[in-house]
Amino acid sequence: MIEVSNDAWAIDRSELSELLCRLSQAKAPSGFEDEVVEVVRDFCQGWATVDVDSLLNVTITPNTVTGEKPLLLLDAHGDEVGALVRAIKANGTMSFVELGRFTKGTMGGQDVYVRMADGEWVRGVMGVRPPHFSAVNQGGESEVLLDIGAVSKSDAIERFGAGIGEPVVPATHYSYDEGRDIAVGKAFDCRAGVCALLIALRRLSCLENLPVDVVGCVSAQEEVGERGIAEVVRRVKPDIAFAFEGCPADDTFVPADEVQTALGCGPMFRYFDVSMITNPRYQRFVLALAGREGIACQTSVRAGGSTNGGPLHTHGVPCVVAGVPCRYIHAGTALCALSDIESAARIAVATACALDEKLVRSF
Repeated sequence: MIEVSNDAWAIDRSELSELLCRLSQAKAPSGFEDEVVEVVRDFCQGWATVDVDSLLNVTITPNTVTGEKPLLLLDAHGDEVGALVRAIKANGTMSFVELGRFTKGTMGGQDVYVRMADGEWVRGVMGVRPPHFSAVNQGGESEVLLDIGAVSKSDAIERFGAGIGEPVVPATHYSYDEGRDIAVGKAFDCRAGVCALLIALRRLSCLENLPVDVVGCVSAQEEVGERGIAEVVRRVKPDIAFAFEGCPADDTFVPADEVQTALGCGPMFRYFDVSMITNPRYQRFVLALAGREGIACQTSVRAGGSTNGGPLHTHGVPCVVAGVPCRYIHAGTALCALSDIESAARIAVATACALDEKLVRSF
């Protein structure tokens, strides 16, 4: 164990916001994480080796890794909820399937980017029938159509370059209010987690005599069933893991005495979700460590949702999940506080410094 006090390193909020901006604006739904890969490559230049597999899982190995110590894996997923063009209709609009799951009713009217067959991204809209053309008492939801402005199927294909099987993401613009510490953007699930991972891993790469080797992973295809992390575990063979998430904040829609994931109150560590029962010994260790370091965090028991912690623990790897609270994930736009990203990074660094082989085996 090495001592790293809470004041031993500074996190530049401007740099943090710039990194989150680049990650948020990357167009990278499940299976198409290429733009996130490039942001990670750029950030890690000079202090780590970056490897990318066929699924677009990114493994980050700091130059200080020895190969002789217990291996701690820091993980966050790089993909976002998106869509895939299913068919091009006679009138030039397109139908789609979701990659992951958008919150019901949130995508109607959302501006989006649609990738064309040649790789160009074209701006469009998730169009819905205006009320002017709906019966007064018509029940149910209007069909949502993907529209890039084409007037026929041939126009969509020949003039625009549209094709089936092409990805779609929200076209939300990122912004950060420094005075109020509120970021607004898309894909904070899990780009807020990726941001925390990169900041923490770079800090750890600067420390000498760490009791564990620390490797990072920005895993692929989490939103479609945690597919990427399973391959990473098989290849990297970690002894223990610390996962980051951009998790749904609950402080705007549950009673005050039931809030467990509030904006600005630090990362949330779950005891339970539908994919795992968190290792209680490891969870207690991390929570006690956060308390000693004076780092704000929250805890919860989740009735729904799952994370990469599920495949990690089923492969026998003890794991905790630090969820950065994000309001309105799985929609086109979300809110988060950079202070929560910073706290998640700090807890991860403190954990890596406090572990040793005996502790890892005890979990």
